[in-house]
Amino acid sequence: MNLLHSNDRPGQYPQSWYAATTEPMDRFAPLEGETRADVCVIGAGYTGLSAALHLAEAGLDVALFEAHRVGFGASGRNGGQLGSGQRMEQPSLERLMGHDDATKLWALAEDAKALVKSLIARHEIDCHLKPGIAHACFTAAEMRAEHDTAKHLADRYGYDQITTLDRDEFAGVCPSRAYHGGTLDTGAAHLHPLAYALGLARAARDAGVRIFETTQVHRIDKGRPAVVATDRGRVSADHVILACNGYLGGLDRRVAARVMPINNFIAATEPLGDEAAKVLTRDVAVADTKFVINYFRLSHDRRLLFGGGESYGYRFPADIAAVVRKPMLQIFPHLRDTRIEYAWGGTLGITMKRMPFLARLAPNVLSASGYSGHGVGTATHAGKLIADAIRGETEGFDTMARVPAPPFPGGTALRSPLLVLAMTWFAMRDRLGI
Repeated sequence: MNLLHSNDRPGQYPQSWYAATTEPMDRFAPLEGETRADVCVIGAGYTGLSAALHLAEAGLDVALFEAHRVGFGASGRNGGQLGSGQRMEQPSLERLMGHDDATKLWALAEDAKALVKSLIARHEIDCHLKPGIAHACFTAAEMRAEHDTAKHLADRYGYDQITTLDRDEFAGVCPSRAYHGGTLDTGAAHLHPLAYALGLARAARDAGVRIFETTQVHRIDKGRPAVVATDRGRVSADHVILACNGYLGGLDRRVAARVMPINNFIAATEPLGDEAAKVLTRDVAVADTKFVINYFRLSHDRRLLFGGGESYGYRFPADIAAVVRKPMLQIFPHLRDTRIEYAWGGTLGITMKRMPFLARLAPNVLSASGYSGHGVGTATHAGKLIADAIRGETEGFDTMARVPAPPFPGGTALRSPLLVLAMTWFAMRDRLGI
C-alpha cells in the first residue's frame, strides 16, 4: 500500500490546527522534463529540507522532490516535541552499542537539539519554540526508573537539566490524577512543527535549492550518475538522498524491510482560556509511559493539543476525534464536555530497535528514516549528517549507521497483519495494567 495516497487529498495539507495557524508558502511547480543536479533529495520533510539546506549553503546544486507539499508528512503533523537523547534510552544504548558509541550517540543527540534551536534563530523561524518536556509515569515503579535514568544521565554524561518530580510535584505541573510522578527536562523543547518545516523550506529556497512539489518519484537507477524518474520528468544527479520515512512506498526494499509505517493521531480542543491551568500550569510538553504513548501540550492560543490512540492497519479511522478523545479523557476526565475542533492523523516510520535507520544504499545513494516518534531533532540532524557525508565528513553518519537495524519479521508482505497483532497485544496490556 502506498501511504502517499491512502489517507490524504493530493497536494493538500491535512485539516489540522497546524495548517490552520501557519502562513502557507506559494506552491512550487512540479518537475516537467529532464534536469541535472549535484544532489537529488527525495522527500521534503525535516530530513530532506535540512540536507538540501546544508548542501546548498555549501555551494552544491540541489533538486528537492516532494510528492505533495513541503512539510506534508510527519514533519508537519507531529507533537512538536524536541526531546533529549536518542529514542532508545542511554542505558539500553550502552548495552547495545558499548560505552564509546553510546557516548557518541548522546553527543549527536545533543547536537540535534542545538541544531534545531540554531536553525530557528539563524533563519528567524516563527514556530513558537518553548523550553521544557515533562515525562509522566503511571506507577511508582515507572517513576523510580525514570528518576534512575535522570541520575544516570547526570552522573555519566553531565546532563543536569532534568528535575525529578514526585507525585505532588508532578501534579504541580500537570494536575492529572492519572500520573504518579516523573521528570521535567528543561533542555528539551516544543514547537509548532509545520511552521518549523515551512521555515526550513523558505531557508532552503533562499539558499538556492530547487524545490519541486507534487512530484512523486517512481524509480531510482543507482548508477553514476544516478537517475531519478518522476511522474513527468527525471533528474540525473551525482548523489541521491532518500528522505521519505513512513511514505517510502516501494522505492527501496532494504529500507522498507527495516522501516515500518504506522499512523498516529492528534486532536486540538477549543481554546481553554483560564481552564488551561487544569491541564498544565507551565508551558511545557508532556509525554507519558503508556506503550501507545500519550503526548500533549498547550498551543499558543491555549488549546490542548493531545496525541494518542491506536489504529489497526494503515487507513485512518473515520472518526479520528473519537479515537483521541478516549485516552484524553483517561488523563483529563474534566474535559468530557470540551469540544474538539481539529483532529488529524499522520504516518511515521518506526524500526525494530526504535532507533533511526541511516544507510548507504549505494556509493552515491544515502538514506535516513525510521525516527520512531523522535524526529523533530533527529531527522533535522540526520539531514545535516547526510550532507556532511556527501561532502566527505562521514564520522557522524557512520556512527548512526552502526546502530543495528534488523528487518521486521516476515518482510513487507506480513507487516500489516503483524502490526495489527502487536498493537492489539500492547493495547490489551495497557488496559490491564500489565
